[in-house]
Amino acid sequence: MHNTQLKELVGRTVLVTGGAGLIGSRIADHLRQVGARPISLCTLDAYPRRTYRDLFGVDPADPDVIIGSIQDRGLVKKVVAESDYVIHAAALADVAACTRKPMAAIHTNITGTQTLLDAVAACERIRRLVFVSSASVYGNGNPEDWARPCEEYRTVRKLLEAVYGRVPSQFHEHTQPRPMSVYANTKMWGETQTVLTLGAVGTSYTVVRYFSVYGEPQVIKENSHSWVVAWFAARAALGLALHLNGGGHQVRDLIHVDDVATATVRALVAPRAHNETINIGTGTPTSIRKVAELVAEQYPGTLFVETPMPPGDPLGGYAGTHRTEAVLGWRPMITVQEGVARYAHWLEKAPEAIPAWLRAESRAATA
Repeated sequence: MHNTQLKELVGRTVLVTGGAGLIGSRIADHLRQVGARPISLCTLDAYPRRTYRDLFGVDPADPDVIIGSIQDRGLVKKVVAESDYVIHAAALADVAACTRKPMAAIHTNITGTQTLLDAVAACERIRRLVFVSSASVYGNGNPEDWARPCEEYRTVRKLLEAVYGRVPSQFHEHTQPRPMSVYANTKMWGETQTVLTLGAVGTSYTVVRYFSVYGEPQVIKENSHSWVVAWFAARAALGLALHLNGGGHQVRDLIHVDDVATATVRALVAPRAHNETINIGTGTPTSIRKVAELVAEQYPGTLFVETPMPPGDPLGGYAGTHRTEAVLGWRPMITVQEGVARYAHWLEKAPEAIPAWLRAESRAATA
């Protein structure tokens, strides 16, 4: 993307829902770097307040940090009216939490999204909304993608099976969505509703499907199986074994949060992103077992334990990135090897990112 396009954000106000979370806070930082003013709307209840302040760099006293819910119609209408652009990143994004409490997922990811869309549709000032979706909408992809009677495909299939033990799916934006979890289902609904609500009034929108976001300062949550790099690094740092659900054969496209922030900001102003759906991934498949091996390189002696697959955990796949590169003029900069090493080094300097309940598990294991 030409810098002239990013200059469109100079002096503009951008509402970032979920702006105090890991991804939202990094997006807000990137917006400031290009000269925009981010307004962060967030409940600040997903982590202890000190996590937001000390690790995410979010000051609750900042007048541009609005503590509130996207289900609050009056508040949402007010902050939308002050904005030129909107990035909707607020969500109950923990797959396991959405499975345990589907009504909570519906309240935040569906009711909250509709509340925001209504406000945006009624506000002529908004130039574009970027809806943050997820690669989880693809599920396990389309098995028929690799069933073509072509010698070239058979050769590639053999190579992939040799490396990953199976053929990982490559997800393109035209791949038929097949959500396998409550979380994925709410994201699919949000995509469709964005198109219906904003398309009806002519407000520009872009849907971005994030693949597996990781990177400092990500912090794990109890009873979750999301955020595998952070989970593995935290456990390995305490000398705990790494749990390979289903043997670790699931495939993920791991994309660093800094790359995600850069791509999302570009989606706000890229002319070709108007009313488009685009993947935000690296185009490189990485098995969960490979992630464990990369983490173990940072923590020699780390043990692996095979555990059952949790419900709603897809075998996964990796992003097709041709459209992303064409629409945004962008490619990710951070490899998974570099990103895992960066996270481990950050965790060493920020040991407070390892929660007390995991430290208690470590003490119990060695007692």
